[in-house]
Amino acid sequence: MPRWFNAAVGLLMLLYPAAVYFGLRYLEPRWIAAALAGLLAARLALAGQRWMRQAAWAGLAFAAFAVWSNQVLTLRFYPFAVNAAMLAIFGVSLLRPPSLIERLARLQTPDLPAAGVIYTRRVTVLWCGFFVLNGTAALVTALYASFEVWSLYNGLIAYLLMGLLLLGEYGVRRRAAWRG
Repeated sequence: MPRWFNAAVGLLMLLYPAAVYFGLRYLEPRWIAAALAGLLAARLALAGQRWMRQAAWAGLAFAAFAVWSNQVLTLRFYPFAVNAAMLAIFGVSLLRPPSLIERLARLQTPDLPAAGVIYTRRVTVLWCGFFVLNGTAALVTALYASFEVWSLYNGLIAYLLMGLLLLGEYGVRRRAAWRG
C-alpha cells in the first residue's frame, strides 16, 4: 500500500482522543469503536514487522470489545491498552534479545557494535519505563478525570511527552561514540 495511506492511517490513530471527545456528541460509543477497528484493520494490513502486527491484533481485540460493550468508559481505556501492549512488546524483546530498539537500529546500521547493542537495550528499558508511567496516567485519567482532562492528556500531553523523549534520545544518539 502507498506510504501516504500508511501515514494517513497513523495520523487518524493519533487523533483517537479527539475523535472520541467530539464523536460522542453525535454517535454511540460502538460506532466510534467500529471506526477504530477499521483503522486497526488497515494498520494490520500495512504492518510489516511482527511487533506491529501484534499491536494491531491487540487493538482489534480491544475495539471488538468496545463495539460489544457500547460504553463510553471502554473507549477511554484505549490509550491505556496501547501503552500496555507497547510495554509488553518492548518488554518481551528485553527477555528475548535482540531488543526492539536494537532491531530498529540494525535497519540503518546492520553491523551495530557492542556499545550500540548496550545503548539500544538501555533505550528499550527507557521506553518500557515511559509506557509504565504514561499508561498509568492514561488509566488514572480514564477512571478519575473529567472527559476534558482525559482528552487533553491522551490527545496532547502524552504525545508531547513522547515527542520530548524521542527528541532527547535522538540528541543523545547523535553524540554517541559508537555512532562514529
